[in-house]
Amino acid sequence: MKLAHLVIPALLSTCLVSTAAAEDRSGYWVNSEGTVWRSGFNLCWRAGYWTPALAIAECDPDLVAKPAVAEPTPEPVAAPAPEPMMEPPSVPEPMGPKKPAFEKFTFGAETLFAFDKADVRADAAHILDDIVDKMNRYPEVELIVVTGHTDRIGAEAYNQKLSDRRAAAVRDYLIGKGVDGGRVQSVGRGESEPVVGCGAIKGKANRANRALIECLQPNRRVVIEIAVQRETGGY
Repeated sequence: MKLAHLVIPALLSTCLVSTAAAEDRSGYWVNSEGTVWRSGFNLCWRAGYWTPALAIAECDPDLVAKPAVAEPTPEPVAAPAPEPMMEPPSVPEPMGPKKPAFEKFTFGAETLFAFDKADVRADAAHILDDIVDKMNRYPEVELIVVTGHTDRIGAEAYNQKLSDRRAAAVRDYLIGKGVDGGRVQSVGRGESEPVVGCGAIKGKANRANRALIECLQPNRRVVIEIAVQRETGGY
């Protein structure tokens, strides 16, 4: 009996931990430890591509489907007198200040990298110094996200890895210039969020198709934008 008393709680604890770990937080901004960022109102910061389908119980319990529970049929009772309707309390949206410290930056991949490469070019690195300056000037910006994008030429898995590496390279450059690593997050989107389609360009989608490479240029980009910014007296 003593062994059973120890084993059963341990199994229950393991199940609970596994369930929490499996929760998909991809719709929210998280830190390097996987913890969801929260605003000054203790509300979770949703990513720009968040949809109700990405809701998690930790942040949006009202949007997460709950398992149906059979309840006993209650005995019929006299209906109480209707109570006056009351407006539900307003809940602030998990947003930053009305005026961001700075607008998002979008750099063409060729501006920062050689074609199909993920090392920031030495002659272009100074372009990122403007981001470093803004992070130094605006300490209220607690988190920026560097997002890498590629075109559709090549294998999807390869493009995903290339976008990851390019975003990480920009993040590493900013940190190397003194920006706190906890204020910069990098993510790759591969070819999943194109700006242009170029469906009218004939020929195979490969490096030999120069017309297609030129047309798809807007899709090869790096975007840097504010994800978390605390309120200050100036807003």
